[in-house]
Amino acid sequence: MAIQTFTAAQVLTAAQMNALQANDYNQTVSTKTTSYVLVAADKGTRVTMNAAGATTITVNTSLFAAGDTVWIQNIGAGTCTVTAGTATVTTASSLALAQWGGGTLYFTSASAAIFFSGGGATYGAATGGSSSSITVGGINYTLLTFTASGLMTVTKSGLFDALIFSAGAGGGTGDGTAGGGGGAGGVSQQTIYLSANTTITIGSGGAGGGLAGAGSSSSIDNTARALSVAGGGIGGGYNGSAYYQAGMGGAGGGAGSLQTLTGAASMSPSISGFAGGNGVSNTAAGGGGGATAVGANGVTTAGGAGGAGYDVNAFTGAGSLFKAGGGGGGGTTGGAGGSSVGGAGGTSTTAGAAAAANTASGGGGGGRSAGSLAGGNGGSGIVYIRFKV
Repeated sequence: MAIQTFTAAQVLTAAQMNALQANDYNQTVSTKTTSYVLVAADKGTRVTMNAAGATTITVNTSLFAAGDTVWIQNIGAGTCTVTAGTATVTTASSLALAQWGGGTLYFTSASAAIFFSGGGATYGAATGGSSSSITVGGINYTLLTFTASGLMTVTKSGLFDALIFSAGAGGGTGDGTAGGGGGAGGVSQQTIYLSANTTITIGSGGAGGGLAGAGSSSSIDNTARALSVAGGGIGGGYNGSAYYQAGMGGAGGGAGSLQTLTGAASMSPSISGFAGGNGVSNTAAGGGGGATAVGANGVTTAGGAGGAGYDVNAFTGAGSLFKAGGGGGGGTTGGAGGSSVGGAGGTSTTAGAAAAANTASGGGGGGRSAGSLAGGNGGSGIVYIRFKV
């Protein structure tokens, strides 16, 4: 039973006494099937997560006092991550609980808690891609970087942190109207449990052109786990026709006076894709949506800049490095690529620039011309896998 307050001389019923005795030996259990935010009534109880997909249990301040505890366990196939909301949560182990993982959340104050792992899954080990040693937040990891599709050989079953970027889309062609910038690829960061060799697929960048191509998905896949993130949406173009679309990453920028679609969210928990910018008249197209910001609108004759990308430094600890920027919109003056990794938009005499390989960024839209100026190709995806050593 949940913690209760009794008054002096109060007579307890048999049911209350039985409930108190049961809680001493077998804590009250509440089972959750979706992400959950702890409440004060959870003090002294057991919170069980049972979900097939990734979930979170969020810890906020001013709900518990020093000395309070909450037992957390995960019996579902999806990883459950204990997440600091407004409170601080520290641990010497992982806060990502794979199936059968659990532990005690012990509060040292109303705003701070320590998670003591009760066992379960720990970090695994693997080989594949390009391997390097990194330190993030004082913790040592091995980082595997995949710039091409291949096999990750799991040498020890366990948890792995995955940061997955799908491919960026191509920019639209400028053909009487300016071409919109391509949307950035989708992004997903999750901690997953792997027990078997895993195929890593790197998405290919979408082709720039009249019917520009969407970026293709990147994924990690084995018989027990499949995680795929879809690519970015194409940029508008081709005489103002509505050849643009939303992707799981950023949406393509609008051509001419076209409005854009909204970028769809990537897999949760994740960074979400953002909308592309709008075009203006037929002279300036919008920039493609990036991983962390919308593409800018075209202004007069200047294409909009691509939306900002995501800095992988928080994951790799290897210095600032952006991925998944939106492509710049075309115009008489082209818009800049998002975070300097999206392709720049073309001018009245130039095609849109392609995004570099493995940047997961959108290609630039073709410039406005009486002729035809192609949009740039999107950049291919990239996958990072790390595990503690």
